[in-house]
Amino acid sequence: MKKKMAKALLIVNPSSGKEKGAKYKDMTKEVLEKRYEDVVVKETEKGGDATDFASDAAKQDFDAVVAMGGDGTLNEVINGLAPHDNRPAFGFIPLGTVNDLARSLGIPRKPEKAIKALEKAVLKPMDLGKIEDSYFMNVVAAGMIAQAVDKVDVEQKTKFGSLAYFFEGVKAFNKGELLHFQVEHEAGKWEGEAAMVIIGLTNSVAGIETFASDAKVDDGYMHLFLLTKLNLLSTANMLPKLLSGKLENSDDVIYIKTKKVQVQADESDIVVNVDGDPGPSLPVHLEVLPSHLQVLVPKNS
Repeated sequence: MKKKMAKALLIVNPSSGKEKGAKYKDMTKEVLEKRYEDVVVKETEKGGDATDFASDAAKQDFDAVVAMGGDGTLNEVINGLAPHDNRPAFGFIPLGTVNDLARSLGIPRKPEKAIKALEKAVLKPMDLGKIEDSYFMNVVAAGMIAQAVDKVDVEQKTKFGSLAYFFEGVKAFNKGELLHFQVEHEAGKWEGEAAMVIIGLTNSVAGIETFASDAKVDDGYMHLFLLTKLNLLSTANMLPKLLSGKLENSDDVIYIKTKKVQVQADESDIVVNVDGDPGPSLPVHLEVLPSHLQVLVPKNS
């Protein structure tokens, strides 16, 4: 029988997944105890707690940090782990609204199945992105729709799920506003009007797993999409390509693969959306950190 590793930390956001975090806590702890000699459980009470818990675990040489929550909780955890030289393995039980990272890694989105998969999970390298002084695991977006979805609060997400993002996005979409962006990347510079700038590390964005079909969690690149138009006609033309995984072939999309990028806009106070939550204001500098974390994924994912 394989020898158990020493220590794991389980971070639980009790308000995630329509407050299912508490329900699955004991089940997850029981599974982790089959892999680790010592399992410590901590529950978040406020924003930033998950970052602090994960950072402390890295300093204390934990072997693994497992998070239970939505993409916001996971983003906090990776921000706690990423700055350290010694980074524990990262695992998670998805309890969020969209769960893009779980989609990209083949982790079941049903909590019971994800918990069961932890028992025999294997390690896989995963890229992280750095945006200014913080980190992201999935996507950074700038534009009017990105700003609109930042207005979705916890109560709306609990009540409407992913439809909450859809409702706010439709409001912004109907305005049809464009921003003037300057985007500097490894191969040059692009400048012009666009509705959205989307920078992804994985194939799944906003629950659409065909968004960046060429992206892999460990390919060492960011996948940048400039949506130069976003109205009824352009969206109707874009949709078939999006669903077939060929969004970059759309007439109203510019696709750039890069390891570094800087994004700025003529307009002031444009806040970017980072992994589903408000981030810094433009201008921002981003870079990819190849295989920066080892993530626990199902054995056959």
